[in-house]
Amino acid sequence: MKDQYGDVSVTKLEGNVAQCEIKRPPNNFFDHQLIMDLADCFEDIDKENAIRSIVLCAEGKHFCAGANFSSSEKSAELETRTESDRNPLYDEAVRLFRCKKPVVAAIQGAAVGGGFGLALMADFRVVCPATRMTANFVKLGFTPGFGLTHTLERIVGAQKANLLFMTGRRVNGETAYEWGLGDLFTDNETVRSSAVELATEIAENAPLALISMREQMRPNLAEAVNDVTTIESREQKWLQGTNDHKEGVQAVSEKRPGRFTGS
Repeated sequence: MKDQYGDVSVTKLEGNVAQCEIKRPPNNFFDHQLIMDLADCFEDIDKENAIRSIVLCAEGKHFCAGANFSSSEKSAELETRTESDRNPLYDEAVRLFRCKKPVVAAIQGAAVGGGFGLALMADFRVVCPATRMTANFVKLGFTPGFGLTHTLERIVGAQKANLLFMTGRRVNGETAYEWGLGDLFTDNETVRSSAVELATEIAENAPLALISMREQMRPNLAEAVNDVTTIESREQKWLQGTNDHKEGVQAVSEKRPGRFTGS
């Protein structure tokens, strides 16, 4: 296991815990490279017997504010495809879901779009008053990715998942905790330390039993995410060519409601 994987730094903490920190402050926008680096990091941690749990955190104001639609760079959700409809970004996401060690995510600030998907990859999430979670894809004239069409319903149920998907609304930390999107609610200043505390409590237990229990509680999760990201990729690909998507990206970057035409 290395200390650095691109913009992801790794620190071995006391109590058999590894802290994996995304270092793209303040917003920690994601792209294909970041998710690939995280997957490489997690796979290496799986080989480390001395590490029994992971804290996933981020430097700066936000956990992961999604794709950077305000820049001229292409959105991470819109990576250039091969002849296949499948987005290669989601192959890296599936690699993350295949990893074996329990993950506790410290969610300060925003977890938006694919950043929300990354947060839901974790087993547990620590939230705070500053937490904001949103699957705002419809506001972009787009549909969800990163396996959210499977993971969000799995956590909050079909009705609440539909509500978030079809409104694109944002939920705060209190609501996230009430709905089960957050497992612990704490002060803004103690999000990371609370995540470390929970990861340490997990890591006190027998490592093989932890891996076995995690697999039993998340049976075939990576395979399910692989299946739904194939559909997500296909739907995103054709919507990418619509006028509504172009308008949605422009509207979000300008922080205004979209003027959609259904074309």
